[in-house]
Amino acid sequence: MNIRQEAAKMKQCAPEMAASSAGTRNRALELTAEALEQNRDRIFDANARDLAAAQENKIAPSIVKRLKYDETKMRDSIEGLRQLMTLPDPVGKVQLARELDEGLVLQRVSVPIGVIGVIFEARPDAMVQVASLCIKSGNCVILKGGKETANTNRILFEIIKNCAVEAGLPEGCLLQAELHNEIDELLECDEHVDLLIPRGSNAFVRYIMEHTKIPVMGHSSGICHIYADASADTKKAIPVIVDAKIQYPAACNAVETLLVNRRTAGEFLPRAAAALSEAGVKLRGTTEAADIVKENTGLEVDIMSEEDFATEYNDLVISLKLVDDVKEAVRHINRYGSHHTDSILTEDDEAASYFCRMVDSAGVYRNCSTRFADGFRYGFGAEVGISTGKIHARGPVGLEGLVTYKYILSGSGQIVGDYASGKKQFHHRDL
Repeated sequence: MNIRQEAAKMKQCAPEMAASSAGTRNRALELTAEALEQNRDRIFDANARDLAAAQENKIAPSIVKRLKYDETKMRDSIEGLRQLMTLPDPVGKVQLARELDEGLVLQRVSVPIGVIGVIFEARPDAMVQVASLCIKSGNCVILKGGKETANTNRILFEIIKNCAVEAGLPEGCLLQAELHNEIDELLECDEHVDLLIPRGSNAFVRYIMEHTKIPVMGHSSGICHIYADASADTKKAIPVIVDAKIQYPAACNAVETLLVNRRTAGEFLPRAAAALSEAGVKLRGTTEAADIVKENTGLEVDIMSEEDFATEYNDLVISLKLVDDVKEAVRHINRYGSHHTDSILTEDDEAASYFCRMVDSAGVYRNCSTRFADGFRYGFGAEVGISTGKIHARGPVGLEGLVTYKYILSGSGQIVGDYASGKKQFHHRDL
């Protein structure tokens, strides 16, 4: 398949996709939800082949967990599709209406971005999430999933594409790239692709950013923090820390570093370390943190250097460090974090307010797990990824992040010359 040629065709198809009705796009999602249920055996059989190959190739268990597409993942996919159907149409919203002069009206109206390329990790549920969000937002999309789930992705894409066409969407609105070399071909399609969204490792996302002229939206790493303040409620805080680490350690919103206030570290840190260790988490930390844990629990903590705090584990490993106060915690997070999601555990409103104002991240939480950083949990239906940038979209990217806008000006023969000469004057009035 020639990606450049296919992308050029898709670019021609994009206006038709953008002009499709909300009813047609929702119908495509409804048919997809039904078809997933009807094809469950085919999907699970394909996924079993992918999992067997992963075992044969000795892929790490933390990665294999991502590859699995089971009853729970299918249920979540279907629920996400149905949630997405209930959300308002993001296309055609009038964001601004202003009369510049009598009979001269300006509107700003939301429109799809156009052609989006999404390169995502080997996670079959991501295929459903990304494709459904692009359909709902009226975008054409080129999808490239990880090779480790090639069999599952192929069937899922076939189902989604068939449902989209059956609903009345244009034939060329969806395209699947399957070969690794097609990624480099996609990166060269700057004339036809409007936006790239890469999902994966730090090195992979940076490679994409450095090898294309296409605008890129995404995040290169997920170094998330939890700061346990002096006023943290231990009974409430420790389950939050454990959840943020173990609920899905391979995810980009899993916590990688626990910062603890020195005033209460002697009591709080041993309890947190014991709970983490009991959950199977390996402990790393500064000498100061290691000594407190060892003295109070007997647990060993691997000593790490300051620069090691810029590490994303994606595994059952956590870094430990003590800080004087919320200000030092914020300085640490802004230096070593990836501006993804960071949380403070505190009962002190002033400390929480400072933390939420000063931490420069897409998601800043109080007294809850970093694992909530997810488009589905935010009620977006799903997400195409999480953006740590500050232009256009930030945090979990749902429908709003997949539309832009255009200005529409309607007149009745007005010319600029009349206004430039003073013959006429603007009389701006918001409608």
